[in-house]
Amino acid sequence: MELHILEHRVRVLSLARPGLWLYTHPLIKLLFLPRRSRGVRWGHSFLATAGSFLQMPPIGSEGLVLGAQGPTLRDCRRGCKFFSLTETPEDYTLMVDEEGFKELPPSEFLQVAEATWLVLNVSSHSGAAVQAAGVTKIARSVIAPLAEHHVSVLMLSTYQTDFILVREQDLSVVIHTLAQEFDIYREVGGEPVPVARDDSSNGFPRAQHGPSPTVHPIQSPENRFCVLTLDPETLPAIATTLIDVLFYSHSPPKEAASGGPGSSSITFFAFSLIEGYISIVMDAETQKKFPSDLLLTSSSGELWRMVRIGGQPLGFDECGIVAQIAGPLAAADISAYYISTFNFDHALVPEDGIGSVIKVLQHRQEGLGS
Repeated sequence: MELHILEHRVRVLSLARPGLWLYTHPLIKLLFLPRRSRGVRWGHSFLATAGSFLQMPPIGSEGLVLGAQGPTLRDCRRGCKFFSLTETPEDYTLMVDEEGFKELPPSEFLQVAEATWLVLNVSSHSGAAVQAAGVTKIARSVIAPLAEHHVSVLMLSTYQTDFILVREQDLSVVIHTLAQEFDIYREVGGEPVPVARDDSSNGFPRAQHGPSPTVHPIQSPENRFCVLTLDPETLPAIATTLIDVLFYSHSPPKEAASGGPGSSSITFFAFSLIEGYISIVMDAETQKKFPSDLLLTSSSGELWRMVRIGGQPLGFDECGIVAQIAGPLAAADISAYYISTFNFDHALVPEDGIGSVIKVLQHRQEGLGS
């Protein structure tokens, strides 16, 4: 297996809900203007729609060219290539590379994590990314060893793959920890460059048993979630709906009102556009607002339930949070997507297995707490 250290240097931010109005313009720019891997020809209707939201200059501004069949959005090498926006009940979590970060002006509503994060991705020797089944596939080989060496990680599972985020300052420890398990490459100018193995200890201590990890409470809201993707060329067709869902429609899901006594649903919507690939996680009720023929999912059309980790904001310094969830699920051979946010973590598991998942995790918690 190969571990790739991607070129992205990512900042993690929390946008308070009351400040959303201040950032709607730059966020829509990040969502729709920088195209990544190829030119995408967009019609006048979409540009008119986006322009009405953005108050964009006329066609002919940077990045837009007028072709014989309408305007084309050129590939922008300097544009944001790593963009993730996740709405939770508390706030909006943003994970953006340095170019995207420049688009977000400082304000009292924007909280920025101190560290810069590097992005790791596991792939097979054939070069194919490990399909996101997701975090449980790398629980033993990546997540557990990093936890043992006290490396804090964030996870971002997408429809296509799983991204592991580590603090830039921890990279040497990451390489030392994983070099025996993986061939490690660092992306430079889009090309993978092998990272030399160092068989000496280099003064790195062996993994030690530190204090017992904090046992964080888990919750399972009633929402049923879909994990979807979209052909980037059809993004203009859902632009108006996407903008409305992200920025202007904040009513609770319908299931919250009809789920029966004691039930609860939460607001959760995750959109990522990373190196030209789109991934969306949304409530099944929210999905009904979108054209059904454009959003793509697995052939089984599987629905997912959420396990939400944390009673209080988790912070970024604690190690082993992802391992607490991914380890037991991997041992039970349960697939899971995993999305870290600024304050809490979220695992998505198959709907028909949610009962077993809760039992597995509660048993794990009881073991840690004893």
